[in-house]
Amino acid sequence: MSGVFSPTRAKIKERTLRTDKWWLQPLLTFGVLFSFVIYATFRAFEGANYYKDHLISPFYSPCLSQACVPEATIFGFTPVSAEVFNFALSPALIILIFPLGFRMTCYYYRKAYYRSFWFSPPACGVAEPHKKYTGETRFPLIGQNLHRYFFYAGLVFNVFLTYDAIISLKNVEGQWGHLSVGSLVLFASSGLLWFYSLSCHTCRHTVGGRLKHFSKHPVRYKLWSTVSVLNTKHQQFAWFSLAAVAFADIYVRQVATGAWTNFYFF
Repeated sequence: MSGVFSPTRAKIKERTLRTDKWWLQPLLTFGVLFSFVIYATFRAFEGANYYKDHLISPFYSPCLSQACVPEATIFGFTPVSAEVFNFALSPALIILIFPLGFRMTCYYYRKAYYRSFWFSPPACGVAEPHKKYTGETRFPLIGQNLHRYFFYAGLVFNVFLTYDAIISLKNVEGQWGHLSVGSLVLFASSGLLWFYSLSCHTCRHTVGGRLKHFSKHPVRYKLWSTVSVLNTKHQQFAWFSLAAVAFADIYVRQVATGAWTNFYFF
């Protein structure tokens, strides 16, 4: 009975009593995310090989800089009057902050990189090395509250990427109605991004939050029910869309450098 009324918890020196390979998942998450950051940084500063025969990399869309390849712009638009965009660096540096901000503040990705990069905590039943916990109440983590705004921006970028996928249905001569491997890659990338966005917790709250009576809002209830089903797969969509975007960029780059041939089905 003395243990029941003990004034303090049991003193356990070990960080965890788990005997399984609990460190494997955070290590894998760290490896994948860190590799993506390294590759995305390289591509953002490369500033080349992002467009070829109506295929444009998702890292460079929408291409707003005056340094853009003319064919890669949307309807030839560049912010000519905005001198801030008239610089010699990569056009990708203008827009990557928005999709990156959306993923960095995503509820699922927070858990993923909190555990794998900051060990907070690295796994269930494993003590974290931090002595103090402040949550997301201080800088820089208080910036996670911007997630809903990055979500809205992400929807806009999804529209641009869908437009890019449709444009890819042109052949080299600019004629419509031609499907290539690159078209499938871009449609898969944009489609998975839509699923990732629509399965987001913020999307679920946007369409069905702050309602006291679902019966009075049948349309929003239907949307909320649909998004709730997608929400159960949010983790999978997060990883699939990340891989799809990375591969889409790799594919366009390889085609632009001449390493790969973009074959047409018809």
